[in-house]
Order: sequence, then C-alpha cells, then structure tokens
Amino acid sequence: MSSIKVLDKTFVPFITEATIKNKIKELAAKLNKDYEGKNPVFIAILNGSFMFAADLFKELNIMAEICFIKLASYKGTQSTGHVITSIGLDANITDRHVVILEDIIDTGKTMHSFLPQIQNQQPASLKVAILLHKPEATEYNIPIDYCCFTIPNKFVLGYGLDYDGFGRNIPEIYQLHND
Repeated sequence: MSSIKVLDKTFVPFITEATIKNKIKELAAKLNKDYEGKNPVFIAILNGSFMFAADLFKELNIMAEICFIKLASYKGTQSTGHVITSIGLDANITDRHVVILEDIIDTGKTMHSFLPQIQNQQPASLKVAILLHKPEATEYNIPIDYCCFTIPNKFVLGYGLDYDGFGRNIPEIYQLHND
C-alpha cells in the first residue's frame, strides 16, 4: 500500500484489506453465536457501510435478513451536524432482534438521531455493530455492542468510506496525510 490522491487530498495507508477481512470474520463468529436461532434483521446504513455489510453478511451462517437505510451527516471531511434520511426502513422490526451496521461512529450524531426511531418500533433487542469508532470525536453516548477497530480522530476513506463521494471502492482504509 502506498499513498493515494483522491480529489485534492493525499491519503496514506492505515488498515490493510487482510486486516479488515480478519476482523470481519471475528465479528461474524460472535454474531453467529449471539444470534443462533434468533433470525435477526440487520439494518445497514448507506452509503458507507455497504462493503462492511456485504462482507459481514457473507460470513454469517445464521438465518438472518438484511435491509438498508440511507442516513447522511457529512460534507467533505466534516460532519454537517444535520442528519438527513433519504431512504427509509422498509422492514417490520417489531419483536425482532435488530443489529444496526454502520461504517463509522465519530461524533455519534447520526446514530443518536436514528436509534430512537428504531427503538420506537419496539424490537425484541437492538445492538450496534460498527467497523470503526473514533472515541476522541464522540459527542453522544452511543451503545456500541460490536466494534472492529478503534481509531484516532483522523479522516479516513476506503472500504466504503468516502471523501465527497470518491474513494469508496478502495479495498483498504487510508487516512488523510498530515491529519
């Protein structure tokens, strides 16, 4: 892995594809055990979690469903502070075991806004599984039940994460150079 340029920014290697895949296999093993016989529904937050959700779902051997919702709070490298829902939840989750799949929690604003909407639908249980967590940036107390990586408060892209819509297709995770 060497540095890459995306739009006007330079990014340096941070987490390899192999490391990501190993962590996802570990997470899948935990979920397979925790949800055996429970037929959970996974709700993946678009756009960022699409690669994480797809790779995780391939590793699950339990009966499970997946659906997608689109939430957004970023423009460029900064959170806007406003959460926008542009695709809504289409699954009935009442009395279902629900696992939210998110690419990253930094400030926690997106999850803070979204979790009450899910809780109002009275799921049997509600857990949050994330690829990346930035504790230094967290402003809201979000219950994180499953986390693949805890990272410093640096801007990252790749593996579904983007910079103004670009870089999602990179199979590794890069961080902004000199961030």
